[in-house]
Amino acid sequence: MQSAEMTLRGRTIVGGVASGKALVTTEAISFLGGVDPSTGRIVERGHELYGKSVKDSILVFPSGKGSTVGSYVIYALRKHRTAPAGMINEETETIIATGCVLAEIPLVDRLSGDLFELAATGDHITLDADRGAVILRKTCKC
Repeated sequence: MQSAEMTLRGRTIVGGVASGKALVTTEAISFLGGVDPSTGRIVERGHELYGKSVKDSILVFPSGKGSTVGSYVIYALRKHRTAPAGMINEETETIIATGCVLAEIPLVDRLSGDLFELAATGDHITLDADRGAVILRKTCKC
């Protein structure tokens, strides 16, 4: 097994450094009603991540959707110790930014490359939001 590493640059929304397995979706996430803060599981029926836990992951998703109360759900995830270690968006909107500020979760967006084309769930990501850097480590069976 070989691994490939690449670094993408992005805009820092919330600083910090986090590392973990990528949890990737091309679908927007509604934290209010879509994520159970006590378990960290995606509970929105029909969502491609339904049943998966965001806990300790680097959550990669295009944007948030839904109520502004979603910000407090992100904060509740942190309080229950079920939060993602970091988040990466295509374009961050206020709900996600506010939630990550409250919960102190590193967050970047507007990456220099298409992470949805490059990363897959299970890849390893180091998110250095202090520098606006996303380091993706892919393992290939070459």
